[in-house]
Amino acid sequence: MESKTITVNIDGMGCVERALKRIGDIVGSLFLIVVLSPVFIVLFVLQKMYNPGPALYSQERIGMGGRPFRIYKFRTMVVNAETDGVPMLEVENDVRLTKFGKLLRSRHIDELPQLWNVLVGDMSFVGYRPERRFFINQIMERNPDYELLFCTRPGVTSPATIKNGYTDTMEKMLRRLDMDLEYLRTRNLLIDLRVIIQTILSI
Repeated sequence: MESKTITVNIDGMGCVERALKRIGDIVGSLFLIVVLSPVFIVLFVLQKMYNPGPALYSQERIGMGGRPFRIYKFRTMVVNAETDGVPMLEVENDVRLTKFGKLLRSRHIDELPQLWNVLVGDMSFVGYRPERRFFINQIMERNPDYELLFCTRPGVTSPATIKNGYTDTMEKMLRRLDMDLEYLRTRNLLIDLRVIIQTILSI
């Protein structure tokens, strides 16, 4: 199915709010990177001790403007988890998870390296979760409105992340898209703050 061209701006934030949001992302991510640097070092050492292979994991995702970028995480799965080269959805209690990876995943600690993505502008603290092109194509065959999300930065967390959980099926992906579009239409700085607080409490 042909994707439709974005002809309207459905972003609930105005220019001033978007600028303040970006300033908050830069200041917040830089502060957390400095404060949490000892945690990063400990996690890096533990990864090397308990899991053979690299401690960090990167993967191409699609972000603002439909442009690809590398998202970073602490590795939670075995090396070469997709040996056949076909992208696979991550599911809760995935058998490919390492023991240490399960611990990291259970508290979303594996997401901490995305503070770098926020700092450099690939992502924001709050926004739709970035997906791989393989799955975006499948989603857009069912709902081409996914393309509307590209007018803004993806996020580390979102209302859909809190409410929808792991998107291990296409049905959940489509439900997440509806939530992401609703957030985009209604978002403001107060909503972002509320989402961040809810995320911290859930962790």
